[in-house]
Amino acid sequence: MSKVISVNAGSSSLKFQLFTMPDETVLTNGIVERIGFEDAIFTIKFDGQKVTVTQPIPDHKVAVSLLLDALVKHGIVASLDEIVGVGHRVVHGGEMYSASIEFDEKVESDVESLSDLAPLHNPANLIGYRAFKKELPLARHVAVFDTAFHQTMPKDIYMYPLPMEFYKQYKIRRYGFHGTSHFYVSQRVAELMGKAVETLNIITCHLGNGASICAVQNGKSVNTSMGFTPLAGIMMGTRSGDVDPAILTFVMDKTGKSAKEVIDIFNKKSGMLGVSEMSSDAREIERAFEEGDPSAILTRNLYANRIAQTIGSYFVQMGGVDAIVFTGGVGENDYGVRYDVTSRIAKALHIEFDIDLNRKVRGKEVLLSKENSQVQVWLVPTNEELVIARDTVACLGI
Repeated sequence: MSKVISVNAGSSSLKFQLFTMPDETVLTNGIVERIGFEDAIFTIKFDGQKVTVTQPIPDHKVAVSLLLDALVKHGIVASLDEIVGVGHRVVHGGEMYSASIEFDEKVESDVESLSDLAPLHNPANLIGYRAFKKELPLARHVAVFDTAFHQTMPKDIYMYPLPMEFYKQYKIRRYGFHGTSHFYVSQRVAELMGKAVETLNIITCHLGNGASICAVQNGKSVNTSMGFTPLAGIMMGTRSGDVDPAILTFVMDKTGKSAKEVIDIFNKKSGMLGVSEMSSDAREIERAFEEGDPSAILTRNLYANRIAQTIGSYFVQMGGVDAIVFTGGVGENDYGVRYDVTSRIAKALHIEFDIDLNRKVRGKEVLLSKENSQVQVWLVPTNEELVIARDTVACLGI
C-alpha cells in the first residue's frame, strides 16, 4: 500500500485528503481556512474524530507544516516518509496539458506562465506545490489540471467568434473548469447504471458557489459552460455567468469605474448575491424562497432557467441524453434547486421525477427519476480528491 495525499491550494485555503492506495481508504481529510489571518482555522478529521484549531497562520508554508505535524502527532502516519506521492490540483493547464503529469521544472514553469489565464488560482496552486515539495522532499508530485478533461471539446465548440489573432497570439478560447469533478461523476454514474461510459450521453451539473455544466459524450467532454475564465456560463453564487459583453463598457461609462472594477463586480457581487440582494449562500436563498420572498423567488427562477437552458442545448448537441447528474455543494444538498431545474426540462426530455424521494435525500448516491423515465436523473456526490489520488498513482506508477 502507498500513501498519497491530494492537495487543493487556494489563495487563502488548503484542502487535503490522505489515502492509502490502491485500496482508496481515506486516512484523514481537512482544510486550513483564512490563511494569512490571525484567526485562521485548521480542521482535521480522522478515526471518527474532528479537531479544530484557530490560530495565526501567516502563509501556506506554515499551513503545510501545521498539517504535516498533525499527521504525525495524531498517529495518522508514523513518519512523513510514508507519503510517497502528492497530487496537486492545478486550475489551468491551457492547451499544454490534456492529462495529469508529474511535476518537474518545465511543468512548474508552464503552470506559472499560465497564471495570466487564472490569476486567482494558478499562483496559489504553485504556492501549495512549492510548500509541500520543501516539506516532503522524498515524495514525488503530480499536477492534476481542472482544464484537462475539456481538451476533447471540438474546435467549433471551444473557439470564440473573435478575430483569429486573439486565439493565435493570446490563446483566447473556451477552456472550461471543474474537469476532475465532471470526469468523476460521469464515470461514477455510468458504473451505477451498469453501463460503459463510452456508450452514454451524460450531462453533469456541478452546482456550488462556482458552478458549471458539462456535456459528456462517450466518456469525453464535448461542451462545458465555463469559458476562457470561470466567470462564464450559468449564474453562480457571486458570479454573473454569461452576460452581454457591452454591459462592461456601459457600466464603466455610467459609473466611472475601471474595467477591472466592473469585472470585480461581475465576479464577486453578482449572481445569487446580486439578484437577491441578501446572500450568495443557496441555503439562505432557499429559506427566503420558502417564505415567499420575491427577491429569492426571482433568484431561484433565474438560476434554474439558466441551468435548464444549458441542459437543453447540450441535449440537442448530443442528439439525446441518457442521464443528468447533480453534484457539488448545491447540487448534492439543495432539493429545491434540483426540483426547479428538473421541472423545467421534464416535459421536453420525458423525465418522470420522484419528487418525494428528491425532498428526502442529500449528499448520497441515488437515482431521483422513476423507472419509466426516458432520461435518468441522478444525485452523485463528487470526489475530486479521489481523482487526484488516482491520477497521482497512475502518473508515478506506484
